[in-house]
Amino acid sequence: MSGERRTFLFLQGPHGPFFYRLGKMLTAAGCDVWRVGFNKGDDAFWFSNKTYLPFTDPQDTWPDRFREIVAEKSVTDIVLYGDTRPIHAQAVEIANELGLQVHVFEEGYLRPYWVTYERGGTNGNSRLMDMDVDQMRKALEGLDLDLPDAPARWGDMRQHVFYGAVYHYFVFLRNWKYRNFRPHRAVPVTKEFRLYIKRLMTMPFTALGRAAATYRIKHGGFPYHLCLLQLEHDSSFQMHSPFETMTDFLDLTIDGFAKGAPAHHHLVLKAHPLEDGRVPVRREIRRLAREKGVEARVHYVRGGKLASLLNTARSAVTVNSTAAQQVLWRGFPLKVFGEAVYNKPEFVSTQSLPEFFVNPTRPDSKAYRDYRHYLLETSQIPGGFYSARGRRQLLRQVVDMMLVAEDPYDALTSGTATPRQQLHVVN
Repeated sequence: MSGERRTFLFLQGPHGPFFYRLGKMLTAAGCDVWRVGFNKGDDAFWFSNKTYLPFTDPQDTWPDRFREIVAEKSVTDIVLYGDTRPIHAQAVEIANELGLQVHVFEEGYLRPYWVTYERGGTNGNSRLMDMDVDQMRKALEGLDLDLPDAPARWGDMRQHVFYGAVYHYFVFLRNWKYRNFRPHRAVPVTKEFRLYIKRLMTMPFTALGRAAATYRIKHGGFPYHLCLLQLEHDSSFQMHSPFETMTDFLDLTIDGFAKGAPAHHHLVLKAHPLEDGRVPVRREIRRLAREKGVEARVHYVRGGKLASLLNTARSAVTVNSTAAQQVLWRGFPLKVFGEAVYNKPEFVSTQSLPEFFVNPTRPDSKAYRDYRHYLLETSQIPGGFYSARGRRQLLRQVVDMMLVAEDPYDALTSGTATPRQQLHVVN
């Protein structure tokens, strides 16, 4: 594509102004940029009417409209956040058919101070799914850099929640132009908006309850295993796991713990930082623990810093949470059930869950360090979507990566990858 003028078509992005800032920088680089908006929340964060294309028709007409836009605007590239929501999955399929370049953003595999940028797909659709550690080591030959440790906390949670609330305010109260819009999640927009507002209002009380629960666990003097929970509506859980609901995973985990763990061990279930109560996780944990006779040894912690609990855990269990990367970085045993870019035989246990709770096998830490090095040299970009400083740091590097012909993985193999920025704290 180096010989033609590039035209980037943006679809839905992370809440907030990141996609607009990215579009401005691509324009400054000499590219044409357009944005398709599917609701008022998309509209509110794209500050240029001249380059904004509202899609207000019934959603079953989207594939045909997408083809029309590609032809009318001479689109060469599409840009999107997450590749599994229906409007994105349809666009990616057509883009592949037409030979367009597909740029996909996602939360960092090594979050919180990194963002994932890949071509074609992320998570279960990532090229990493088909790579083994030996291939990664070969690509790293000749590189010998000290890499930053895994961060201990989420970098910009307040901004994330704030932009989510603003986005859903516009969709809830000012969406009359987009009457045909249907969210990709099952929860109605009205409830989603109320959940964001409730989360903002109750943050101080949640923090107090979390601190108390964490104190009891850290000072309890008992060995414990950590279960990393996810959002039931998250695409990784919905599209790349064997479970229909979070309750299914909770039932399997607590049952395995009850059958296998020594009687003096405990199980700590840590909620995702954005857990908002749409699924009664706490209630289900209490019910299942009571049914299986381990109620006194099962604890629930809502959000918060992972490191404070992880550093003294015996092992960790998850479906396919990216937080598991911090488990592996520390060399702790890990059991996973879903598709994940880190689900490699060198890293994760193949034991049954009861066996895992008795005597979990440890990962090959040297292999994981090479894997992590590979990610930091390719698809993991320092910065974030939600804070101003995080966006600035991200834009310094990712635009150049989008403009080159090779994707991050091929660029490293061919020796054309640009040097990576050293990580600095992002607030």
